[in-house]
Amino acid sequence: MDTPPRIRPLPGEVQAVAPGLRVVLAPNPSAMTLHGTNSYILGEGRVAVIDPGPDDPAHLAALLAALRPGERIDHILVTHAHLDHSPLARPLARLTGAPVLAFGPATAGRSATMDRLAALGTIAGGEGVDAGFAPDILLA
Repeated sequence: MDTPPRIRPLPGEVQAVAPGLRVVLAPNPSAMTLHGTNSYILGEGRVAVIDPGPDDPAHLAALLAALRPGERIDHILVTHAHLDHSPLARPLARLTGAPVLAFGPATAGRSATMDRLAALGTIAGGEGVDAGFAPDILLA
């Protein structure tokens, strides 16, 4: 019988949430992330990491340790460029050779209204915008 996942995950702990889908909690609890950012490993063998999380050495080590023998990271997907989701993308890409895929940099998709609010400094988001984020491959 499989052991059910904890209700409250621990940072660095790997949990299988569905066939071919694992989650690793980053050690960045806050009002915006609750217990921390969820980073996902999708697939088996050649896997994708979704939202690698903050640039934290312990979280990087936990993601790499979550790989099964013979697995490798082929793609890194970033859903949005906030400091709790995207900064680890570049270090993970350097270590694995996997490209980083996203809709664009932190400002991609902003409306004129959001650009005006950003100029006022009022929309950084609870965890802040990763202004330096840039994907290797743009997704539509």
